[in-house]
Amino acid sequence: MNTNLEVHKTYKLYIGGNFVRSESGRYLPAQSPAGEHLDNYCHASRKDFRDAVVAARGAFDGWAKKTAYLRGQILYRAAEMLQNRATELTNEIVRSTSATQSKARTEVNAAIDRLVYYAGWTDKYSQVFGAVNPVASSHFNFTTPEPTGVVVVLGPDEPSLVSLVSLMAPVILSGNAAIVVASEKYPLPAITFAEILATSDLPGGVVNVLTGKRADLVSHIASHMDVNAIVDGCGVAEIGTALQAGSAKNLKRYAANNLAPVDWFSAKAEDPYKILETTEFKTAWHPIGL
Repeated sequence: MNTNLEVHKTYKLYIGGNFVRSESGRYLPAQSPAGEHLDNYCHASRKDFRDAVVAARGAFDGWAKKTAYLRGQILYRAAEMLQNRATELTNEIVRSTSATQSKARTEVNAAIDRLVYYAGWTDKYSQVFGAVNPVASSHFNFTTPEPTGVVVVLGPDEPSLVSLVSLMAPVILSGNAAIVVASEKYPLPAITFAEILATSDLPGGVVNVLTGKRADLVSHIASHMDVNAIVDGCGVAEIGTALQAGSAKNLKRYAANNLAPVDWFSAKAEDPYKILETTEFKTAWHPIGL
């Protein structure tokens, strides 16, 4: 007879390249759709969000200064690591969401493909969206996109993994740092994905992952003065309204990316114009030499 006590894993927050418990000490039970207690996960607080912003701001400058080619290689490495742990992610999705094994594996494969797709854009988007402008004087005039800074990304509940990757990748490929608020309903795949990021070449703080209740963080996201942009994919109208109302305080960019669950697997989630939602355009003049 087995008398060992069953020990449930507590999935931690991912902040600054480290896995940490919530400073509040709170956690929530993760349950399957059938009501089975799977594991526990941390309930992020305002302080956790502020710590994530500090970590993202600290990582932003170094990440933005890396060459576009290197950022692409790092994203590609993350895709490799995800592929190496595809079975684990598939099982995590199955037990968390009651998806079939086939459907879960399709989602993991789509997430891998999405990372590879956006990795390829890191050294191309500037050429596609930048311009050499005609001017009346003897100057060259260039317009180039640059990262906006610290970006908060809110993922939808379904599908929990491929949607998160689809929202996060176009944000960080240009050099931004991100704070990702994972699915409230199915958070475990997101934190498992964070474990994959932690073992890739992505510098700590470039992506930070928080779990818990969105409603507890919305007002802090909206009012934080060191957040430059918000990418909202959660699809909750009340949250979108609150975020937009608060974003006026420091002129945060706000972009809504509300797709139907099936569309996260389609070309609609691969729109390269999503990169421009978190970039600014810089114009430079250079005299033409004689």
